[in-house]
Amino acid sequence: MSRLTHRLLSTSAGLAVLLAFGLLASGCAGTPAAISDIRYDLGPPSPAASAGAMPAVKVLDVAAPDMLETDKLMYRLSYADSQQTAAYANSHWTMTPSQLLTQRLRGALSSRGTVLTGADGVSAPVLKVDLSEFEQVFDSRSESHASVTARATLIQSGKVIGQRTFISRAPSSSGDAAGGAQALAAASDDLVSQIGAWLGVQALVAAK
Repeated sequence: MSRLTHRLLSTSAGLAVLLAFGLLASGCAGTPAAISDIRYDLGPPSPAASAGAMPAVKVLDVAAPDMLETDKLMYRLSYADSQQTAAYANSHWTMTPSQLLTQRLRGALSSRGTVLTGADGVSAPVLKVDLSEFEQVFDSRSESHASVTARATLIQSGKVIGQRTFISRAPSSSGDAAGGAQALAAASDDLVSQIGAWLGVQALVAAK
């Protein structure tokens, strides 16, 4: 191989390396920045169904286990027989699920009567809600649904007069955080509606 041929090959190889490096550098420069954190709430409440008026009720803050006392948007891969939950990295709630549900429940019941909190010094029936499930469940890689479960306990004059566990499901429109948040909002509204209907048929005594 002549010196001239070797020099040409070396030059061509060098140019190729420089061109490749230039393309790589331009590709890195054009890479979009990491997605910023997206915050979700339950959105506008669904139109309330017509229902009769109720006496004043103390609605305590919704309680939840430690794993739900977070603003993380949780999901579970049930199709993989997973016993573990995970959270979306760049998507969160504006508040914890228990706080969101407390707001939703008090807002819905306030359209039917006076809603009090545990701090109000008035003798009235007490509604206690314990949230146990609030997550997006993947049934397959492409299909998922929201799952919300809570137990409602009604206390009057220091005695439990009613208790029931409510389960709500709603399909996700997409297999991502946005679809999960939308489905969980729909499931939450259904759960609140169930609790309201149940509360409406209880024998409540008006506050004194």
